[in-house]
Amino acid sequence: MEQYLPMDTEAPVLLNLVEALGIGLLIGAERERRKSTDTSRAAAGIRTFAIASLVGAVSILAGGELLLVAALVGVFALAGLAYWRSKPEEVGLTTEIALVLTVLLGGLSIRRPELAAGIGVVVTILLAARAPMHTFVRFVVTEDELRDALLLAAATLVVLPVLPDRPMGPYATLNPNALWIIIILVMAIGAAGHIAIRLFGARYGLPLSGLASGFVSSTATIRDMGERVAKTPSLVAMAAAGASLSSVATIIQMTLVLAATSKATLQALLVPLAAAALVSALYGAVLTRLALRQPSEAEPQGSRQSAFSLSTAVLFALTLALVLLASAALQDWLGNAGVILTAALAGFVNTQSAAIAVALLVASGKLPAADAILPILTAITTNTIFRIVLAGRSGTREYAQRVIPGLVLVALAAWAGAWLTRALTS
Repeated sequence: MEQYLPMDTEAPVLLNLVEALGIGLLIGAERERRKSTDTSRAAAGIRTFAIASLVGAVSILAGGELLLVAALVGVFALAGLAYWRSKPEEVGLTTEIALVLTVLLGGLSIRRPELAAGIGVVVTILLAARAPMHTFVRFVVTEDELRDALLLAAATLVVLPVLPDRPMGPYATLNPNALWIIIILVMAIGAAGHIAIRLFGARYGLPLSGLASGFVSSTATIRDMGERVAKTPSLVAMAAAGASLSSVATIIQMTLVLAATSKATLQALLVPLAAAALVSALYGAVLTRLALRQPSEAEPQGSRQSAFSLSTAVLFALTLALVLLASAALQDWLGNAGVILTAALAGFVNTQSAAIAVALLVASGKLPAADAILPILTAITTNTIFRIVLAGRSGTREYAQRVIPGLVLVALAAWAGAWLTRALTS
């Protein structure tokens, strides 16, 4: 006995079939254009891909998954025969694989039309972007950059999912998953700065890179910029601007971290952070404007090949872990004085780790929000001292003369903001 679709389901099915046809026409149109520029091969064109997509859709409607599998076997056989009959200089699997995938997308359009349409567009973009993608991989990306990209992908997609996501260790202060996310973020931001330099050059890339790197570590940024200047003195103006702008990013990130971790701590530090951000932004803007007015030389090729430093990322996460452990232990032993001591020591390495640790203590109820001001400002001060030393030792004299005044002004602005807050609340 014949089966008919109910009237209320015929319209959606027809729309799904139209979408399957559209997917085939879209991918087939791109292959047809490629076929017109590659006369050595009689590749499948727009009609073949449109029919293949409809084959997948009709297979699902007529016989379900089993019939779709049978259709796929047939398409596989035809694609394999076409590949086998190709001349050695014409060997390539792109069209054949795309044809098989089009059949699957046709079948998927019956069950998940939105997903099928999205994948179809992505496939078409990948097919159309053959030349720029080949050029990018072969001639633009270096071996070190490709290695770093694979390392970042492995850290994100392989390592992160298997790490436990719960507090562990002494005082239950360490979360392996959260610490690994920090490592991934450090590497990703370092890669963003590297890409900025590749895209915009040292003239614009160094200030942008400094701003981006400040979201990870202003200390590391000042050291890195100083090393660049030591190798290429003509970069001093752009490198100093990037180093100064890193302080802006550090304050912005600290504000965001405190907002997410402890709003009470952010409220207590709002005026000091605002004052420091304003001073650092003005100073960085002045240096950037002066840098853009000066002629510059390109950074020597090969001086920077890696997109990021894995050791720097791991060191940052380890520092944060040690600060969390030390803060919890010293706070347990010495009270608030222990927190101040820990923050001061942590500030010599990184202000952000100290701020996060103190904010977590406030969020957990172990420290009043008002008592968080002094430890965090102490960390900012010790970190400023360390960055002054780095600016003087890592770069040239001119580099230090440009960067150090800005560091001192930012620290003084933060303390002035704390004094103003105390004056207003007393």
